[in-house]
Amino acid sequence: MVTVHPMPLAEAADGTALHYEVHGSGRPLVLLSGQSNSHRWWDPVRDDFAAAYRTVVLDWRGTGESGHPETDSYSTPGFARDVVAVLDHAGIERAHVYGTSMGGRVAQWIAADHPGRVDRLVLGCTSPGPPHGIERGPEVRAALSQPDAAAANRALKELMYTPGWIARQGEGAVFHTLGDPAMPPHARRRHLRASARHDSWDALPRITAPTLVVHGTDDVFNPTANAPLLTERIPGARMRLVPGARHAYFEEFADIATPLVLGFLAEEGAEGA
Repeated sequence: MVTVHPMPLAEAADGTALHYEVHGSGRPLVLLSGQSNSHRWWDPVRDDFAAAYRTVVLDWRGTGESGHPETDSYSTPGFARDVVAVLDHAGIERAHVYGTSMGGRVAQWIAADHPGRVDRLVLGCTSPGPPHGIERGPEVRAALSQPDAAAANRALKELMYTPGWIARQGEGAVFHTLGDPAMPPHARRRHLRASARHDSWDALPRITAPTLVVHGTDDVFNPTANAPLLTERIPGARMRLVPGARHAYFEEFADIATPLVLGFLAEEGAEGA
């Protein structure tokens, strides 16, 4: 059984409360969720990582049990500072960092701006940002912005998972990657803006942590073409593509993706604190 360590709230530099949980034991591993999602994003696979690592998951500001400030404090570099505040509160000097989607954008800033805090870095289904990255197409944007909320939700689900996998989950299945349902509208807007304004292009060459870039081959939500861009920009980075996977490759294709990431983290020379 995985050990769960309930933790008090950490505090960001601006006083925002930051909720986090620690699962398992061993070397530290931080798992970072996508835009407008809480730590529940990782629920389907978290125990697989916590079986090998002291795994930290957190609620971004604006989600879950963290604070929901109505300020202009939402940005991917700012989220990175929030993660560092959580590590400080948990007494973790150095950790592996695995970020997916917007969490991968945040992970880029942690590795570039706080290199002493990162052992190994995994960037999943993510991008360097609009100025140099490949953005989703107009048809994807139209599907997500349609006025019928149920249709937009179905479109998001199909961007995350293959139709066959969705069908196998059955009626009433819970999907933790479709956004925090309790998130207030002001925070949702700020998350969207923070992710859209992300631009790490000039910072990427500063990353010194051994880096693995992972992406699904069929991801059009955050196009797969971003994976080679990141790989070429980060010194020594490696890339692995998951055949047939869409945006939530880490959940639907966990039988491939989780061993891939665990193998990378366990490579000789990896250090933890």
